[in-house]
Amino acid sequence: MQQSLIQIVDAAVADAYRRGGPHLVCKPGCSQCCIGVFPIAHEDAARLREGLEALEKTDPERAARIHTRVADSLTRLDPRFPGDRTTGILNEDYEAAILFEEFANDEPCPVLDPSTGTCDLYESRPLLCRTFGPPMRTEENNLATCELCFIHATTEEIASCELDRTIPAQEAASNEAFNAAHHLHGETLIAYALRKPK
Repeated sequence: MQQSLIQIVDAAVADAYRRGGPHLVCKPGCSQCCIGVFPIAHEDAARLREGLEALEKTDPERAARIHTRVADSLTRLDPRFPGDRTTGILNEDYEAAILFEEFANDEPCPVLDPSTGTCDLYESRPLLCRTFGPPMRTEENNLATCELCFIHATTEEIASCELDRTIPAQEAASNEAFNAAHHLHGETLIAYALRKPK
C-alpha cells in the first residue's frame, strides 16, 4: 500500500508544481522546511530506515555522517523530548501537544546535509516532506503554503494550485493499516526513527 501511496503523492505534487509554476520556489539547497522537528508516522520511519540501510551499502561515508548527525541531534533532543525516549514515540496528550509547540524549532533535520542544503535520504523522505510547498488544506480548512512560495500570488492563484484534497485521508488510512499490522501507535521524530539500536 505504501509504495502506491508514494506514487500517488508524488504524481499529485508534480501536478501541483505544474500548476504552481513560478510561485513554487522550492529547489535543491533551499532547506528552510528542514529546520525544526515535526512528527512522522511509523510508516515514514520504516521507509527512512530502509533508505539508510541501502545507503550504508552504497555510500557508507554519507551514511556515517547521517549517523553522527542523528546522535548529535538526540543529545540535544533527549532532555526535553515530550514522549518516551526509549521508544521514541511522542506522547499523545494535551500537555505534550503544548510542549511540542515550542520544542526544538531550531533543530536541523539529521538527514539534511548542511554543506549542500539537500536531503541525504531524499528518495525515502516522509510524506510531509514530499507534500510541503504546494498549497494544502489545514484541519481548519485554510490553505497553507510554504512562506517562501506564492508570495505575490492572489488567493485565486493559490487555490488553483491546491494539492489533491484526498491525500491526507489516504495517508491516514495507510498509516493506520501500517500501525495495526506492526502493533504500533502514535508518531515519532526522524532522529528517533534513525537512531542506532542499543
